[in-house]
Amino acid sequence: MGFHFRFGPGDLLRCRFAISPRWETQEAVRSLLRPYRHTYHLPWLRQVRAAAEGLDLRPLWLLMPRAGHNPDFLSPPPLGPSVTLEEELARVRAADPEAAREDLRLSLVCTPGALESDIGQRMLADPARAVRELADLTERAWEALVAPHWPRLRGLLEADILFHSRRLAAGGLEALFDGLHPDLRWHGDTDTLTITRPGHHDRVLDGQGLLLMPSAFGWPDVVGGYDPPWQPTLVYPARGIGALWTASAGPAPQALAHLLGRARAEVLCALDEPASTTALAHRLGLAPSTVSAHLGVLRAAGLLVSGRHGHQVLYERTPLAIALTTGNPTVS
Repeated sequence: MGFHFRFGPGDLLRCRFAISPRWETQEAVRSLLRPYRHTYHLPWLRQVRAAAEGLDLRPLWLLMPRAGHNPDFLSPPPLGPSVTLEEELARVRAADPEAAREDLRLSLVCTPGALESDIGQRMLADPARAVRELADLTERAWEALVAPHWPRLRGLLEADILFHSRRLAAGGLEALFDGLHPDLRWHGDTDTLTITRPGHHDRVLDGQGLLLMPSAFGWPDVVGGYDPPWQPTLVYPARGIGALWTASAGPAPQALAHLLGRARAEVLCALDEPASTTALAHRLGLAPSTVSAHLGVLRAAGLLVSGRHGHQVLYERTPLAIALTTGNPTVS
């Protein structure tokens, strides 16, 4: 029972992480449809309610069955670690209409009444037009629902990737996969990754490796998907969802503010997870140039280290900075 990814020798060397704004947009739209997902996203829902009411999301909702096939061409696996929505939608718009028609049909039959609906019939009658309209609707959903919050979301996803990359370096694939989601199990004797779920499905990776994508709006599900020829992909809930929509960090300790200055102390305290300049600026309500200047000073003082992930540079606290911000005087 379950969804099985079968690894060969080459696949172990081709596992990679990526972030997909297209996927987050799709799952944000799905979250509006699925009340069980609202638990951690209520602040976001309140902020986007008016914008959501201005969108007719029914064509996308018809392609989001509770169980069954979701059209692969609508959210192709990203080709790089940090792609833009424009790059992803260009691939959607380039979809072959006849392949898209079958993809749409397979999805529509999974939702009672969807195939016979006026919207469903229009999609199948003119798949080229359906591809264009679905891409355009996705772009509008991005602009209304996700783009205003993307720095915060991207910061969460980048921090998750950094955390799990370190788990991989420290403990190998077993530590990585067992830490992604409770429903995942790595079987080292057969080089198989299993998602526990009803039914049975095998995917031989066949040298393509496995793409790993953290998702904020995908909580609480882990998704193993994409049929050939698409890149085998595993989407899992990102860490830190519970604090995603909370207010920015409280004021820095007074003693630390006296030592560093209030603004730099608050930048340092806000780095409880690795983050980029843009994400920190959004979190603190400051201009990116201001945050960048503070980060440069803190890094030069030995309180931060930085590392590149894709196009982003992430900053994190050194042991000395952790001691200063937590009040723990022990620095190893």
